[in-house]
Amino acid sequence: MSKLRVGILGATGMVGQRFISLLENHPWFEVVAVAASPRSAGKTYEEAIGDRWKMATPMPEAVKKMIVLNVNEVEAVASKVDFVFSAVDMTKDEIKAIEEAYAKTETPVVSNNSAHRWTPDVPMVIPEINPEHFEVIASQRKRLGTERGFIAVKPNCSIQSYTPALNALKEFGPKVVVATTYQAISGAGKTFKDWPEMIDNVIPYIGGEEEKSEQEPLKIWGKVEDGVIVKAEAPVITTQCLRVAVSDGHTAAVFVSFEKKPTKEQILKAWADYKGLPQELELPSAPKQFIKYFEEDNRPQANLDRNYENGMGVCLGRLREDRVFDYKFVGLSHNTLRGAAGGAVLNAELLTKLGYITAK
Repeated sequence: MSKLRVGILGATGMVGQRFISLLENHPWFEVVAVAASPRSAGKTYEEAIGDRWKMATPMPEAVKKMIVLNVNEVEAVASKVDFVFSAVDMTKDEIKAIEEAYAKTETPVVSNNSAHRWTPDVPMVIPEINPEHFEVIASQRKRLGTERGFIAVKPNCSIQSYTPALNALKEFGPKVVVATTYQAISGAGKTFKDWPEMIDNVIPYIGGEEEKSEQEPLKIWGKVEDGVIVKAEAPVITTQCLRVAVSDGHTAAVFVSFEKKPTKEQILKAWADYKGLPQELELPSAPKQFIKYFEEDNRPQANLDRNYENGMGVCLGRLREDRVFDYKFVGLSHNTLRGAAGGAVLNAELLTKLGYITAK
């Protein structure tokens, strides 16, 4: 098939840059439009970025001379693309409005933003866990009055380090979960160069993060009923979220009790055997082995393991019985790959394979 034409909304920010890096040689998608705020519009992408390129790999040649479009000129941007990835930096209400505006031009929107995560007819999907939630797009299209336009979102970056591990154990009925996340500075769109006060530091608060970490897994485990997603009632999840002096990779320390306590061997087998639709369909960005367990006591480590499966896998370790809960373990996921742009790209691949995203 010929490649689908992709636009990046918010292309100059850290997640926008990550989208551009990931899509450089993508077999299905080609970046044909980059859009950002009016202050960047009219410049070449290279000029608009200046010295703010935050990726470890060089800026792709194909985008350097692209003229940055004004993200607010919705019709103009939409006319050039088959679908868009959204990573705009605006207020929540502004993001909701602009993503719906793009959808109403019959342009599917695959969003990295949190604004629509709790819109009842917008699917919030980890492709290996709840791809059936894409069914709600039919109801969303009726509300928006569209035939092909819609919005789909990926969940918060921090929950990817433990939600897949718990999902693999659903047969045992996780009932109470305590998770403390240790979150990298790239989750705030920062590097140590532009956030030197994070060096040798831990900040015990990330605005809004604990509510997201406690509630978003429940929507992911919810059911589609009457054209909306109704969140699950269990397990009960409580979290604390800390910002730590790590460049990339969110770590979680997790404690869990079950309705039916499994053996350690049952847990390890469930993790090793776990796969989802992306693995079955062999999607381009899908990790071949979604969950990897480390036997070593000092793993997983952000510095060593965040790039497992090109940053799209989840690493677990230190599973052991607990005196208060049934078990405890440590999880790690790459927050700007699996947790942000990479997760959105995988969603777009699955949406394409399932026929929701097509050429205009």
